[in-house]
Amino acid sequence: MRWLATACAVLALALWAAPHVAAQAGAEGGRALYLEACAACHGEDARGRPARGPSLVGVGAQSADFYVSTGRMPLADPDDQPVRAPPSYSRESRRALIDYVASLGGPAIPRVDPAHGSIAEGKALFTESCGGCHQVVAQGGIVPPDGVAPPLQRADATTIVEAIRVGPYTMPSFSEAQIDAREAESLARYVLSTRHPEDRGGWGIGNIGPVPEGMAAWLLAGVALLLVIRVLGKRAP
Repeated sequence: MRWLATACAVLALALWAAPHVAAQAGAEGGRALYLEACAACHGEDARGRPARGPSLVGVGAQSADFYVSTGRMPLADPDDQPVRAPPSYSRESRRALIDYVASLGGPAIPRVDPAHGSIAEGKALFTESCGGCHQVVAQGGIVPPDGVAPPLQRADATTIVEAIRVGPYTMPSFSEAQIDAREAESLARYVLSTRHPEDRGGWGIGNIGPVPEGMAAWLLAGVALLLVIRVLGKRAP
């Protein structure tokens, strides 16, 4: 029976060590990708370069996953705004690059379950903290001076919470003290709900916001009023 106990111990040790070995191997492969695509701006030691790219030490897998998985990085020009695009690398390569950045310290990729959140609470939080740039229905907008607040219709729950914590480009970041994990899940649930909004007033006009919708309403009302006047009125002699 001693050999059986020994075999079980070896198997348990192997199962424990496997994820750590895989993560180390992934980080080593990720460093090669990093040196190829990221070091020019963030430095070979990942501590950043003035006027080109910030330090990545301590940003963690959370930030790396957000930028790499949404195609915001790498940038062709460090002065460009990082906008959503098709990812530059395969899933395996992205995982390796994220593992490398994670090895430099920092928060892990958040675990998000929107079902735990409240749509009502999320809408209140989004209106207060995000709607000024992204519109209340998360369709995107324009922020000064040259930035663009993108629509959030393609973002999944994890990406939404990562953006809250990372604060990409001109967007401010929100700490756990400002928006806790439950509130972040409520925000994610609300944003996901805006993909199929309920148009209680009838024609939604693409949910493009109250100002353009109001202008369209006045224009249609004006045309209708002119038609009524034309039908009922008489020409002056």
